[in-house]
Amino acid sequence: MTTSVSHPGGPEPVAPLHRGRAPGLAARMRALGARPGWRRLLAAMVAGALAAAAMPPFGLWPVLALSFPALILLLDGACAQGALPSRLRAAAAIGWGYGFGYFLASLWWIGSAFLVDAAAFGWLLPFAVVAMPAGLALFTACGGALAALLWSASWQRLFAFTFAFTLLELVRGTVLTGFPWNSFGYAFAQSGLLMQGAALLGVHGLSFLALLVFSTPVLLLDGERGLIRWGGPVLALLLLATAAGWGAFRLQATPTHFVPGVHLRLMQPALAQDQKFNYGRSRKILQDYLALSTMPTATYPQGLADVNVLIWPESAFPFIYERESWAAEMIAQDLPENVTLVTGAIRYGEPPAGQRSPYFNSIRVIDHKGHVLVSTDKVHLVPFGEYLPFQNMLESLGLEQLTRVRGGFSSGSALRVLDVPGLPPVAPLVCYEVIFPGTVVPQGPRPQLMLNLTNDAWFGETPGPYQHFAQARMRAIEEGLPLIRAANSGISAIIDPLGRIVALAPLGARTLVDGPLPEALKTQPFAAAHMYKIAVALLLFGLILSRLRLSAHVTRKS
Repeated sequence: MTTSVSHPGGPEPVAPLHRGRAPGLAARMRALGARPGWRRLLAAMVAGALAAAAMPPFGLWPVLALSFPALILLLDGACAQGALPSRLRAAAAIGWGYGFGYFLASLWWIGSAFLVDAAAFGWLLPFAVVAMPAGLALFTACGGALAALLWSASWQRLFAFTFAFTLLELVRGTVLTGFPWNSFGYAFAQSGLLMQGAALLGVHGLSFLALLVFSTPVLLLDGERGLIRWGGPVLALLLLATAAGWGAFRLQATPTHFVPGVHLRLMQPALAQDQKFNYGRSRKILQDYLALSTMPTATYPQGLADVNVLIWPESAFPFIYERESWAAEMIAQDLPENVTLVTGAIRYGEPPAGQRSPYFNSIRVIDHKGHVLVSTDKVHLVPFGEYLPFQNMLESLGLEQLTRVRGGFSSGSALRVLDVPGLPPVAPLVCYEVIFPGTVVPQGPRPQLMLNLTNDAWFGETPGPYQHFAQARMRAIEEGLPLIRAANSGISAIIDPLGRIVALAPLGARTLVDGPLPEALKTQPFAAAHMYKIAVALLLFGLILSRLRLSAHVTRKS
């Protein structure tokens, strides 16, 4: 017979997972997870920092097979004793420590932006480097607590873990304007084969896959025998092999085709960030841009005479274009009649309703006479970089955003298709707008390419620009659209709709990227059409499997 066992603090703590002989390190990790204190927090932080090695530019994704099991073992200990509130607090503390270690190790490079104008912002560097990971770790803290609510002494806790942390990754990408940087799915971003899964699942689905697959090695430490112990890791390996095989097939079956008559040139000036906004060097900067842009290369031996679309990076000018008539004259002198210039530039105009700044971070299309044909404004601004939350209050305290534009920027009302002579319809994306999956293509008829103008010179030659580039490549796969990326200091590239690099300029190089425009896929990938439905379906799958247990922790045979 079976009898129900109650517990005054909620569901009974899970029973120990090892049977018979102690599994050594696993037992010590679980014991550590059960004891409050700095050692538990340090262990969680180290496990999180290890996971950072899976992100670009390193791409050592197998380390997640160590990092996730370590986190699960700590959560095992936290969930094995005490009343429910204490278990939730312990799991949240472990989750926070893991997230702090992960974000500190993978986002430390953000501090470089505060050294560009060290006199004004250098004092903020330690706060930024520590405070941002600490804040982002609140999401993993909630993930730990949510996982603890669903925890069990069985293999099904892997689904509780996967469900909770995938859900909080989704929340992190949307709350407070969202910051989905380095979602766990980007662990596959360095593998051309495995990243093809983004076309089916999107990056959120790849995060679910990564969390589930790389958590299975913990089953080898549970003291179980036979199928339960080995089945999970074997299935995980088979799943990875299947994903890689499908990726190889997809790449082989879908060669890159190019749009006839489109000849692109991307100019990467590698202009130092402390010079980029120096108004006193305006003429020299524009002269350098034009000198580099008109150079002959092996691809285009006649220079701009062989080109029809010239692309410059984000915020190319240290001035407002309409206020400097000499700039249009200089461009008209060097731009052949057949060439359209697309450039990032600060635009001055009437602020939209509810916003007060007349400045916009824009993409501008300029003809061979120097006339602006059309502009589009950045919609998703960077907090503290392009505007201050509670702008009036913080500016009254003497704070300002990194761009040092008084009042910050105003944002565009919505993404819209950009019409560029010589190109098919364009989805324009300024800087980190490209990191938001499912939101990079305007509503309405499908564009035929994405154009991302950015300036990663803020972060020097650190992992930051590599991570940004990897996320941009993932958008190309999700949407089935080619991506043209022009960056001030790199990485600039022409990317086909399967994420393959057609042409590339490495980080820090002063150079040109010349090449044709890849064609978009004829049909939209499954992920692009159903991205959030896929994420919800996977979350429901994980939640259901986490609860389909034999209630071993709430019943006892007698």
